[in-house]
Amino acid sequence: FRHHQLNINHPPTPTMTATRKANTSEVDCDNVTNVTNLLKDASTPNSLQNPPQPLPSTSSVHLSSLSPQEAAHHLFCNSEILAPMVRASTTPLRTLALSYGASLVYTEELIDRSIVPTERIINTELGTIDYRTPKHCYSAKVQKRMANDKDNPDSKNGAVLLRIDPLVEQDKLIYQMGTGEGHLALDAANKVVNDVNGVDVNMGCPKKFSVTGGMGSALLSDVKRACDIISTLRRNLNKPVSAKIRLLDPDNPKPTLDFVRALIKAGANAIAIHGRIVGDESHTMARWETLIEVVRQLKQTESVPIIVNGDLYTRADIQEMKSRTGCDGVMLARPALYNICIFRKGEESKADGKKAKTETDTTNTMPISEFQASNH
Repeated sequence: FRHHQLNINHPPTPTMTATRKANTSEVDCDNVTNVTNLLKDASTPNSLQNPPQPLPSTSSVHLSSLSPQEAAHHLFCNSEILAPMVRASTTPLRTLALSYGASLVYTEELIDRSIVPTERIINTELGTIDYRTPKHCYSAKVQKRMANDKDNPDSKNGAVLLRIDPLVEQDKLIYQMGTGEGHLALDAANKVVNDVNGVDVNMGCPKKFSVTGGMGSALLSDVKRACDIISTLRRNLNKPVSAKIRLLDPDNPKPTLDFVRALIKAGANAIAIHGRIVGDESHTMARWETLIEVVRQLKQTESVPIIVNGDLYTRADIQEMKSRTGCDGVMLARPALYNICIFRKGEESKADGKKAKTETDTTNTMPISEFQASNH
């Protein structure tokens, strides 16, 4: 990624460096298109665009001309998505996933209170939009340590919490937030809404820091508060609002169905469902049987996009899940970390390709538990 980030064959001249320093101050731009045009015109050869480039878009639809629900269908239907992963779904992995064919990428979960105080910076040296936490937000002790960090001298100016590559991620980026209150969620969303294409609320994270703050999977047991967050965002934003949840019961679809339908009634434009319950370890097999039944029933009654997540390690897994559920898209987390090429359609390994052909022929005839066990 070092070579991907910096063009080492063209070191910056003093004049260029001075220009970049001037251009990395905070700029008030109304939307990502203006920033994209600015970065395209930048004289610097250094850019996150060297290489790779994402696959060219085949659509001429401008999301800004669509209603939030129309935009959600455009973004999520027939999608293959890089999931939000803490310390993983940052700029390098997101842009790499897009270059291999991902149709949509999520930021890592960023807490509402952490994004609000950031400063929005146009970084023409890297060709990015940076959200940087100003140094006055840190304690004196931390500021001193940052100032003495010789390995990362730029840290004295504060940490970059979110970095967006608008040339690569335009019309393909969802901001995921950790939040427990509607007004805090709205403050966070308003901070970044002009640089992203949708806002997602994390309702599945089981980690202690999230749950004790009333965020993540804590919302699964508080449908009233979860719906208030969704409705607050929908009333005030003109972009899609979605939620990522977990199954609420290991065997019974009804609790999950009731929760999802409440979110949709509150205004959610799309829902992603992870096929595990709170308490399941990542090495535990996803509960595909329950997940499939939930999605099947939702697709019979609801019109918003439904995304499936959990243990989709091969193209055969993806095809099987789409065929059995009729889901609108799939979301990949660890499978993408293990092999980012999974997003590249039609270029499976020979083994995976043979498996996909064989199992597609038996779709909906082999019990899903048997299919899952034979593949994992």
